[in-house]
Amino acid sequence: MAAPKTHLSRAGSADARAARRTGLRPGGAGEGAESPWDAVPAILARIPALAFRDRDFLVTESGAKGDGRTDEQAAIQRSLDACAAAGGGRVVVPPGDYLTGPLRLRSRVNLHLSGGATLRFVTDSCRYLPPVVTRWEGIECMGLTPFLYAHGESHLAITGSGTLDGQAGPGRWWDWAGPWEDGDPTGWSPGQPDQRPARLRLQHWGDSDLPVAQRIVGAGDRLRPMFLQFHRCRGVLVDGVTIRNSPMWVVHPVLSRAVTVRGIHVISRGPNNDGCVPDSSRDVLVEDCFFDTGDDCVAIKAGRNRDGRRVNTPAEDIVIRGCRMRNGHSAVAIGSEISGGIRRVFVERCALDGPGLDHIVRIKGNSARGGMVERIHLRDIAATEAREAAVKIDLRYDETVEQGEHWPQVRDVTVERVACGHSGRAIWIAGLPERAVRGVRVRDCNFRQTDAPDLLQHAEVCSNGLAGVPPIQASHGDPCDPAARASGPAEGAA
Repeated sequence: MAAPKTHLSRAGSADARAARRTGLRPGGAGEGAESPWDAVPAILARIPALAFRDRDFLVTESGAKGDGRTDEQAAIQRSLDACAAAGGGRVVVPPGDYLTGPLRLRSRVNLHLSGGATLRFVTDSCRYLPPVVTRWEGIECMGLTPFLYAHGESHLAITGSGTLDGQAGPGRWWDWAGPWEDGDPTGWSPGQPDQRPARLRLQHWGDSDLPVAQRIVGAGDRLRPMFLQFHRCRGVLVDGVTIRNSPMWVVHPVLSRAVTVRGIHVISRGPNNDGCVPDSSRDVLVEDCFFDTGDDCVAIKAGRNRDGRRVNTPAEDIVIRGCRMRNGHSAVAIGSEISGGIRRVFVERCALDGPGLDHIVRIKGNSARGGMVERIHLRDIAATEAREAAVKIDLRYDETVEQGEHWPQVRDVTVERVACGHSGRAIWIAGLPERAVRGVRVRDCNFRQTDAPDLLQHAEVCSNGLAGVPPIQASHGDPCDPAARASGPAEGAA
């Protein structure tokens, strides 16, 4: 029997394709023999192209109607399970309006939403039980199942030009957050129950090493589920779909590897509606996406406090490029959950064209989080506005809520060819006396209009040709000196 045909996705990248996209020759110098960007082709080469069997399972053949009224969860799940049992292929959602509860994604299965197809998720929180193993703000627990969930799966995808609609909004999921001043109205009012008691309880469970199986969160606890979560998966593609109205984080690969998020549109302006959240994941590509969010557009995380140190898995080798960010706290945020460490992040060729962004990049942590953040590189970014600061590094984040003796460290950050029309400040860095921020290099940038001067505390920063602000001199050695950067000052020096 002839081998089955395959649907070839655009995920993954051979060295030659990676070289064309990055402007680097495989193994070549690009911006110089010591350029950190030389690492990008190798990262992309570890994200394989995904191919699926040429076998389609239409959800309508399993009984789905697409009439916007019938509960289609069982029919769609039957198609996903049958496709997996047959060795893989595509589960196709034809044009229509499909009301559903949570769905479990499977290995070797591509859930494909045709143009004109909408999966609309019910807002009854009891439908997202029984709880599943998940990570909620950096702490593992048994929580409400994400709308689209995969655990321990490999080689799986969500593709197409259709829409995923979480139906969250004022009085539907968003009010669980409690007081929230940013983004769209949530529907919460004083005296109404919210997530805060359960959130504190979850943090206590993590700090006391309660076994994860005993950290059970129910619907009454009001800890909102994620929209898409890939938990301990390998080989993941999310391509082309539009995602609207999420309860909380939108695309959340956690403890996963070889992930591509490409060409999606995220329009979700509720509380904690971070657009894409690579969490303790490795080899991640986020490209050609559009984000209009109520929180950070892309937020890179690696576990929180003691529980993050227990899991002890960094987020690393992450490439973000060609994206358009319209609204959110930060275009790219690193933290505040950084306890497992974050390293080798590359951001390039992004356009930030909305009035609602606070930062181009923000690195945040505190002495309860700890963690090492290093080798963070940005280039060729154009921003209309960054209301608070274009570049902010804050190691005193949320210090009024929690402190400890786990000093976070940030080093080796480059910002090149970044232009911003208006910002509160160009550079705002708040390091710690116990751990200065080291090796920040700002080169060939243009911050056209700033409301206030740069603010530097316990930081080493240097610049060359920074329009709009004077050159910044390093306070400890010269972080622009490659030899000094390689060796670095002793840990703990102020």
